[in-house]
Amino acid sequence: MAVQAALSDCDVVFCPSDPPRAGLVAFYRPDGGPLPDDLGDPGEVTLVADASGNSRVHTARLLRPGHGAEVLTHLESGTASASAWGLAARKALELIASGLLLPGLDAAGGDAWWVGPLGGPDVHYLRVLAAAMPTSAFAIPVDTEAGTGVPDPYRLLRAFLDAVADAWPRSPAARLITGHDAFAVEDPVALPEFARPAAELARGRDDGWGPALAISLEPHGRATASAGFFDRADPARLVAPEESRIADTELRRAFQQLAHRTDWKPLRDLGRSLSLSVPLESHDLADLLDGAEDDLRDLGVEIRWSDRIDRSLSASLRLESAAADTASLFALEGLLDFKWRAACADRDLTEAELDRIAAASGPVVRLDDRWVLVDESLAARLRRHLARPAPLEGLRAALTGTTTVGGTAVPVDVAGPLADLRDRLTDPDHPANRPIGQPAALQGVLRDYQLRGLNWLNSRAATGLGSCLADDMGLGKTITLIGLHLHRQSEGATSGPTLVVCPASLLANWAAEIAKFAPASSVRRFHGPGRDLDNVGKDEFVITTYATMRRDAKALAGVEWSLVCADEAQHAKNPAAETAKALRAIPSGARVALTGTPVENNLTDLWAILDWTTPGLLGTLTAFRDAYGRAAERGDPETAARLAAMLRPFMLRRLKTDPGIAPELPAKTITDHPVALTREQTALYRRVVKDTMKTIAEAAGIERRGLVLKLLTELKQICNHPAQFKKEADPAAGKSAKLELLDELLDITAAEGASSLVFTQYAQMGHLLLEHLRRKGVEAEFLYGSTPVKRREAMVERFQAGEIPVLILSLKAAGVGLNLTRASHVVHFDRWWNPAAEDQATDRAYRIGQTQAVQVHRLVCEGTLEAKIAALLETKRALAESVVGSGEAALTELTDEQLHDLVRLEEAR
Repeated sequence: MAVQAALSDCDVVFCPSDPPRAGLVAFYRPDGGPLPDDLGDPGEVTLVADASGNSRVHTARLLRPGHGAEVLTHLESGTASASAWGLAARKALELIASGLLLPGLDAAGGDAWWVGPLGGPDVHYLRVLAAAMPTSAFAIPVDTEAGTGVPDPYRLLRAFLDAVADAWPRSPAARLITGHDAFAVEDPVALPEFARPAAELARGRDDGWGPALAISLEPHGRATASAGFFDRADPARLVAPEESRIADTELRRAFQQLAHRTDWKPLRDLGRSLSLSVPLESHDLADLLDGAEDDLRDLGVEIRWSDRIDRSLSASLRLESAAADTASLFALEGLLDFKWRAACADRDLTEAELDRIAAASGPVVRLDDRWVLVDESLAARLRRHLARPAPLEGLRAALTGTTTVGGTAVPVDVAGPLADLRDRLTDPDHPANRPIGQPAALQGVLRDYQLRGLNWLNSRAATGLGSCLADDMGLGKTITLIGLHLHRQSEGATSGPTLVVCPASLLANWAAEIAKFAPASSVRRFHGPGRDLDNVGKDEFVITTYATMRRDAKALAGVEWSLVCADEAQHAKNPAAETAKALRAIPSGARVALTGTPVENNLTDLWAILDWTTPGLLGTLTAFRDAYGRAAERGDPETAARLAAMLRPFMLRRLKTDPGIAPELPAKTITDHPVALTREQTALYRRVVKDTMKTIAEAAGIERRGLVLKLLTELKQICNHPAQFKKEADPAAGKSAKLELLDELLDITAAEGASSLVFTQYAQMGHLLLEHLRRKGVEAEFLYGSTPVKRREAMVERFQAGEIPVLILSLKAAGVGLNLTRASHVVHFDRWWNPAAEDQATDRAYRIGQTQAVQVHRLVCEGTLEAKIAALLETKRALAESVVGSGEAALTELTDEQLHDLVRLEEAR
């Protein structure tokens, strides 16, 4: 940092040399101020001081080109000259890393590296940079006919690139930059026999000529290709063979050599043509358009098209509707039509012209006074008669701006009512999205973001479309949905009962929330023996579980629901499962999915949820995966943007960290508590690793995967408690470092008068913890998968009332939905593989309604599998959520060596 600060006032100039690597980068201060002592070698630099050519000597620090480029690229701020040379240094390293290195000879006949050959964009960049360079960056004196002057900045830049190129391949960084061992001999080697080819290479860098093809059109419509050159220093300029002073025979020979490296047949004729020009057939032009042009450019051939040939033809689809109004999407049913629309440069083409292009037998079509070059794939699309789109297919095209025709994405223009519907869905300020305000029957006050969520849900439902409210756990999705129900009752056309499908553990929570916020509404639990749907009231809430809904889907489908809500909708994320099929079979006026984790493992989860709320919006699962899923998961930004444009109108996602929400919640502190294994745990851990790894090494296929999963499970059990590993029911059977730490934590929370949640993923460990705490005299309960619904409800009520200071919970059974804001401490006794599942569990306490700061404690055994997985989840969280989150099965494909590194016990430091 001290060197950076010292260089911020320095000007920089490059002094070239031959060999190039002997050049020097000089840092100097015009005011003569001090320079850093630990930078380069002390020296002097002579600079032109004024227009008369007078010079002035400055004290400087002199760096070799390679070191100078490194310093310049890391310079955070500086003078205009330093900034200019910093850009030059970055460009030099970029070109070297791209492999643009040519071998040559220096003035003494020794080997040297040059940068080249440079294409048009690189030359243009350097010329722009040279034109912008301040005089202080190139004011080294050179002899001219008029006396002392300054060099051409462009030539000086080229010399600098060569100097860096001549230095880096000889440095230890050569392999890092070029990806291979280049000619990295540190001392130059005399190579006089290389003089002639070196001169030819020098001529072909960016100062000479390159091969070019000019495609022109004769008045009668015949196309020709003519061979010539382009100026490497000015790639836009074509040069006739006579201007280049290169014999025609040499040009023909060049094209003969190129013909061996490409399949485009006219090159062979060019190599034999005395006139250096050949006619092109229709199929030759088609081949040129269909990849040959790109191949030729890769070989260094510039292609120039005649001004009389228009290559700007572009085709898109126009999606039109005959409907006059779209208060609902389904008013468009059967009224949407795709029509082709095409444009050439400055005007739209008529339908007659489109027909002419579609019927053309070749790639060149005459329109008025110009010839239009038509890509065969584009002509094939224009010939395709598209089926009338379904409303949701049309809406999908309107939202993304594209649709797929013959496997190719085609732009779509939307007009009329469908465009208005799109705008209504994407613009919250659209006139049709009038704010509805808080329903009068709702008890309590909606927070601002909850009211925005209510308005958003209502605007989707008003168009007949479903929606997914995907707010973070604890932000009040339940009260927002209750508000939507009450609003729909106040609108005659949408009034009717609401069905809520949720996990069994949330039945009581829903009943309590409805009683609290909508006391005038009737609530019916459709669950357990004696359940019925007789005389369901217009304003009634019916609450059921996913298991009951699956069994009684036919009876539920017989009720005319105004609204169906799937809470914790990820329970129906498998579209092929009976749960999802049963949910789809229940008709309703509107559908709403509630979930804090719309994507648990991959985008298929999201497809399943939205295909229930708005069937057909995302197309079939296979088409969705092909068009969006795989590319988006690979990180393709264009695909991700199109997918977001399609999803955003139907999924509202808010996080606790969002502005306007974070202030509503108290602080949350996460603390990792590393513990050392006890002596007994250490011996067990090592024995299991040794014995099982030996067995795994001899196994293969499904047997090996099963052994790996068994190993991982057993090691996690040992980390928890020896009694869990040994299947003992007595928590005194062995010592556990985690259990000892838990005792200390609960002693502290008891002294504070605070309540605590303790999560474990194992039911057996939960029973061990419960027995241990009861022996200590600590009042506790254990809520897990086999706990009956009524007992769960009683546990939650007692905990929230402060009657139970410690509630032990199974992560899977209690990780979602429950409102346990009495707790100010959350303990994760063992770590889950999916960080999202841990976050959901923490959110039982850290949610709207929480008034205390929440402390999260995560217990991890040092040096074990647990610690390594915990580190992975922290450093690779994004990866963990999509890959590791799929569970331990992701680790079964590790090699034996990788698996051993993961599970071996490391000594605590």
